Amino acid sequence: MDAQHPPLLATHEVINQAQALENYNAYSRNLPLQEAAAREGAGWAQDWLVARGAEVGSAAWIVHGRLANENPPTPRLFDRYGNRRDEVEFHPSWHECLGWLKRHGCDTGPWADPKPGAHVARAAAYVMFAEIEDGSLCPTTMTYGAVPVLRHVPEIARDWMPLMLSREYDRRFIPAAQKRGVLIGMGLTEKQGGSDVRANTTRAERLSDGSWRIVGHKWFLSAPMCDAFLVTAQSPKGLSCFFVPRWTADGRLNEIRIQRLKDKMGDCSNAGTEAEFWGSQGWLVGEEGRGIPTVLEMGVYTRLDCAIGSTGIMRAALSQALHHTRQRAAFGKLLRQQPLMMNVLADMALETEAATALSMRLARAFDAQEDEAEGLLRRLLTPVAKLWICKRCPTLVAEAMEAHGGNGYVEEGPMPRLFRQSPLNSIWEGSGNVMCLDTLRALSKHPKSAEVLAAEVAPALGRNAAFDRHVARLQKELGDADGIETRARRLTQDIALAMQAALLLRFAPAAVSEAFCASRLAGDWGHVFGTLAKNTDFETVLQRAWPDNS
Repeated sequence: MDAQHPPLLATHEVINQAQALENYNAYSRNLPLQEAAAREGAGWAQDWLVARGAEVGSAAWIVHGRLANENPPTPRLFDRYGNRRDEVEFHPSWHECLGWLKRHGCDTGPWADPKPGAHVARAAAYVMFAEIEDGSLCPTTMTYGAVPVLRHVPEIARDWMPLMLSREYDRRFIPAAQKRGVLIGMGLTEKQGGSDVRANTTRAERLSDGSWRIVGHKWFLSAPMCDAFLVTAQSPKGLSCFFVPRWTADGRLNEIRIQRLKDKMGDCSNAGTEAEFWGSQGWLVGEEGRGIPTVLEMGVYTRLDCAIGSTGIMRAALSQALHHTRQRAAFGKLLRQQPLMMNVLADMALETEAATALSMRLARAFDAQEDEAEGLLRRLLTPVAKLWICKRCPTLVAEAMEAHGGNGYVEEGPMPRLFRQSPLNSIWEGSGNVMCLDTLRALSKHPKSAEVLAAEVAPALGRNAAFDRHVARLQKELGDADGIETRARRLTQDIALAMQAALLLRFAPAAVSEAFCASRLAGDWGHVFGTLAKNTDFETVLQRAWPDNS
């Protein structure tokens, strides 16, 4: 080799690659969430939420989210001597996640400290944690929804409610009486029924001591490391709800036998199990034969969290896309500066802000427990928000993945995990059709619901012609009962869009609200993200979604 041709020491250097998104504040970066939290009654929690945002955006917490999913739970059905154990082991990062959620009251905080805006503050923290790890939100949500059900059962509430309201996470697999804090799960779904819980075949037999003997199976028993479960079973008077602890009062395992863990598409940190009840001991919750209304009381809260959680996933995907496109260049300019990419990013930003506004407004309705109008709005908008936000989530995450190019499809990054997680909330706690039928049920059982909805959107009338036309069409549709079940998806969608547009018209900058109404309500929106009109103020929308100075 002569001096004019020295040996090659390297094939290339790494250039034009984005840095990982970490060590950022998930709250300070999210102006729509900050404004919604303050507007809906949680302004007092501003400093607390800023601190939580710094934690979940840190590199350490991002690693916890990754490790919890890369190391899925392991069933330990027997001990080494052959005795039934029916335990599930989790990675330490899973326990760290549950510890954070319990410590900050994301399970039962609004019940332990029921101040105005408590549900809204919790919802804001929940949105941020959903950006980092979602599997641990499952037991958190079920415990949240179990409180309003179990506090009405004095013999259960006396011993269990202090442990449910505790801020201490106790990972030990021991009887609840020996623990510092507990989590509650549920088991409703069976092979033959799915969402049709009335088709359950699990049976309950009353015993002489007042407890019940439960025998049967559950196709999905969520989060088997929980300390007790709300379970549906057929009793002599019909389908009923029962409280079934993992351990009996005398310290024995309560014959809840895990058959296997579900091999799921996503949600890999969390264990979903098939389980059998071999004469498990349980206690009646609510009135015998009225198990459906009992579990639906819990379901209202868990469905709220489906909408909130999907909002967090959407925000995570949007944040990743905005961060990546500010660093990656193509064809002579940063992706963020390319007109067509700006359209895609702005369209995703509108969708995420609208989801944030609706989910946080809904959370405020949960704070106003004694207000009739808020109660009707809560009953109507919970299935509406769950349907629409959870349906929009996978489409948005797929678009955000594409913004990364091939890097978005590689398991080393966060996008594949977000994508696999994105459909779950639409399925869990009632699929889309179930939500639409529940929306119709709310309208028919509570005739004032349509009036409350009209009053909620009325302050935004007169600000945008497309919005006014949409509301007029919606009111006409609400008054037409002909074929309403066939039209239920469109009707539910239109309620969601009316609420989102009304909130944005009232509280968001004009660049955001006008672009949202022009695209979603005026009929000019395409079938993919990135079809906003050319006169959209893209820069204002994008600066709001990812401020330079935060």
